[in-house]
Amino acid sequence: MMRNWIWPFLLLLVGCATPMSYYQNTSPELKLEEFYNGKLTAYGMVQNRSGKVLRRFKVDMVGNWEGNKGVLDEMFYYDDGEEQRRTWYLEKHADGIYGGTASDVVNPAKGQTSGYALNWRYTLTITVDGKTWDIDFDDWMYLMDENRLINRAKMKKWGFKVGEVTLWIEKD
Repeated sequence: MMRNWIWPFLLLLVGCATPMSYYQNTSPELKLEEFYNGKLTAYGMVQNRSGKVLRRFKVDMVGNWEGNKGVLDEMFYYDDGEEQRRTWYLEKHADGIYGGTASDVVNPAKGQTSGYALNWRYTLTITVDGKTWDIDFDDWMYLMDENRLINRAKMKKWGFKVGEVTLWIEKD
C-alpha cells in the first residue's frame, strides 16, 4: 500500500516531462532543413548544475542541405580564447524524425520535431580539465520565428544533471 506522502512526489515526477504532442499544433513549424540552411550566428553559455555561468561563446554556422541530407559546420569561439569546430551530418526521416552524427558524438543523435519544437538527444565527448567525459545531452529547440531559435540543453552524467547549455541562434 502506498503512503499518502508518495502521491505528490509521483505527480511531480510525471509532470516534469513535456511530451512532443504538446507542441503539435504550434507554429511556425520547425524544419531543420529550412532553418539550418545558410549562414547562422549563435550566442550561448554553459552553466553548472547550480546555474553558475562557466563559459560564454559565439558560434558561426553554415548549413547546407541536399534532399534529406544536411551538413552543419559549427565554429565555436569561447570567452577564454578556445576555438572548436564541430561538423554535424544530418538526415531527415519520416514524420519529423531527424538523425545526426559528428566526430565527437558517441552514438548517432536522434530527434523529433512537433510544431515549433525539436527534442534532440545524444551523447557528446567533451574534455574538462584535461579529462574526457561522455555527457548525455537532452536538447530542446524552439523556433521563435523564421530567423530565430532558442536551444536549451540539459547535460547529464550517470543520470545526474551536471549542467545546461543555452543558445540563441539567428539566421544571417
